[in-house]
Amino acid sequence: MTSNATIWDDEVAVAVTRLTAAAESEYYNPYQTFEWPESIPEGALWMSEDLVTVHGTAAAAELDREQYLALSKWESINFYSLNVHGIRELMQEVVQRIHTPGFEIPTPFFHHFLGEENEHMWFFAEFCLRYGGKLFANRAMTFPKEQHSALLDNFIVFSRILIFEQIVDHFNSRMAADAALPETIRAINRVHHQDESRHIAFGAQLVRALWLRLRADGDDNEIAVARQYVEKYIASSLQQLYSVDAYRSAGIPDPFAFRSRVLADPSRSAAHDAVTARTDAFYRRIGLFDQAAA
Repeated sequence: MTSNATIWDDEVAVAVTRLTAAAESEYYNPYQTFEWPESIPEGALWMSEDLVTVHGTAAAAELDREQYLALSKWESINFYSLNVHGIRELMQEVVQRIHTPGFEIPTPFFHHFLGEENEHMWFFAEFCLRYGGKLFANRAMTFPKEQHSALLDNFIVFSRILIFEQIVDHFNSRMAADAALPETIRAINRVHHQDESRHIAFGAQLVRALWLRLRADGDDNEIAVARQYVEKYIASSLQQLYSVDAYRSAGIPDPFAFRSRVLADPSRSAAHDAVTARTDAFYRRIGLFDQAAA
């Protein structure tokens, strides 16, 4: 039976040391970092245009400019709400593993990870509550809880964390650089991107090492479950971007039907590919996805 202690190779240990030092040297106080204006203009974009779910779709023509800007606002609120809910869940998984047998090597960075993610959750929630007056409900798909080996379970957990962070960072890096957005929005995305760069590097090392061990020690069924889970989790993460709550808040009639039309639009396939490009490339590189399918 493989123990976690045999999973973390020298590459993981080196990454933990490097990233822990970076987290310490780059530490900031988020409660003193941001300037929170009284309001953000309703007539401004709150999300980069190419990230709004109607971008490139026939349904976009149904919206006048006022509705479109309202949609960018509420999709921004949805995005930060997704972050709050996602961070809370991933923190629970890491808390269950910190300072437990087998996780001695990654534990030093777990401390920084948990501290930073708690701060991220705070400033995303602060944005939603200040400027949207609410957080949207967590409507994430619940995957059935199944009995897996510890190795497979850890692979699934850290894959969920990595996929979540890579998709979020696609939005962060784009909005941080978008001069069309208000500075407050650019700032929270810029700060989050800086921290997530470390978290993604850390997560990629853990998932890589877990996959190597799973491929060596797991059976064919576990390998198949791992692939299927990653594929379903990516698809589920993309689905959450299409928020009935955001469509309704933007004043769009029949938001369920509108969501269905937007999701079915052929243009969204290329948009999804752009969002998941780094994730797909990573799982092809480590051998989870078929290289020939790229």
